[in-house]
Amino acid sequence: MSQRILAVAIESDKDVVLVRQRARHVSALLGFNKQDQVRIATAVSEVARAACHAGVGGRAAFALADPLDRHDRQRLEVLVSTARAPAPHSEAAALLDAALVTAHRLMDSCDADGATGATGVRMRKALPPQLPLGPARLAQIATELAATPAGSSYEEVQQQNRELVETLAELRERQEDLLSLTRELEDTNRGIVALYAEIEDKAERLRRADEMKSRFLSNTSHELRTPLSSIRALSKLLLDRMDGELTGEQERQVFLIERTATEMSELVNDLLDLAKIEAGRVEAQLAPVVVENLFRALKGMMRPLVDAERVELVFDDGGAIAPFESDEGMLAQILRNFISNALKFTEQGSVRVSAAEDAAAGTLTFAVTDTGIGIDGAHLHLIFEEFTQVENPLQRRSKGTGLGLPLCRRLAGLLGGSVDVASRPGIGSTFMLTLPRQFPQPAPSA
Repeated sequence: MSQRILAVAIESDKDVVLVRQRARHVSALLGFNKQDQVRIATAVSEVARAACHAGVGGRAAFALADPLDRHDRQRLEVLVSTARAPAPHSEAAALLDAALVTAHRLMDSCDADGATGATGVRMRKALPPQLPLGPARLAQIATELAATPAGSSYEEVQQQNRELVETLAELRERQEDLLSLTRELEDTNRGIVALYAEIEDKAERLRRADEMKSRFLSNTSHELRTPLSSIRALSKLLLDRMDGELTGEQERQVFLIERTATEMSELVNDLLDLAKIEAGRVEAQLAPVVVENLFRALKGMMRPLVDAERVELVFDDGGAIAPFESDEGMLAQILRNFISNALKFTEQGSVRVSAAEDAAAGTLTFAVTDTGIGIDGAHLHLIFEEFTQVENPLQRRSKGTGLGLPLCRRLAGLLGGSVDVASRPGIGSTFMLTLPRQFPQPAPSA
């Protein structure tokens, strides 16, 4: 429903000037800002001029339309109507088409009746956010409009000139702001391009350094393997009394040599494995893995490290867990590292190796839980960094390479899984390996 405000007859160019004036006055009284007043006046006057040039007379009616729903606002509605539509392809029809384009741009909506032109053009503009205008306010607006005399064409031209000057000044200001913003964007883009170039250069340097490090580790590991193997073999021969008996001191020294060579061999093997992973030369060899068989093999391998009088090594396969797809060698290497660490830092109690299945998530979790010294929460993030070890009395007696856990994390990533740890000082630690039951397939290359 709409409430009428004003109607103006359109018979001549003078009436077109009056329609423009009334459109500006009505929009000002309804609370539109200066820019919207100019937009409304221009749209209405252009359509009124087209109706006047049709030569059949017309009428411009101003009304206040109620909102379509409670979330909408009241709208100024202007209907410019003519007695009949202009002839097709005539100058008046072309002028009306141009006026409709202008109205579409300046108003919220513009509807034209008729198939070949229009006998009526209805334009709408939503009022600014404000309290709804009631009949009393509309009556006051009508009174103010009636008390406002129509200005002359000369005054209207002056007003249009003032509006044009203000618009040009505003456009010039916006153009200067746009130019300033463009210059800032250009400077920013140049900075970004330079930053990307620097990042790419550093990334290339890091890639080359990483490649050189991997090559160095690989070459060094291969060069050290042969003499270390010889030292271990000769030490074993001496400890087995192949060349005769040893004194107590000699046996202690040879045992120290053999143990040191073994620790260095472990370091070399870890270095070589890390170098291979970083170089992308390690791939998972997938095959069905049976948890029961895996635990049986681990139990046999870890038995020589267990002091049965102090620590109990327990394996729990979690019941009937069906075979799953993974690389059994990598999986065993991760669990061996977890178990050996647990045995190393557990003086009394037990080390429990378990497996549990989460059918809903489609994952398997292997956990190695000990009753050892535990790790302070502030140090948990350090144990997975290369060559980093947490200081404690047992650590000084059982030195490691500091590469085992970082290697485990890398291997878990190759298997599509992850490692985690939970620990409390004086109570023990639990190292967990979570793997997908179905090995993830690589994404297809584009």
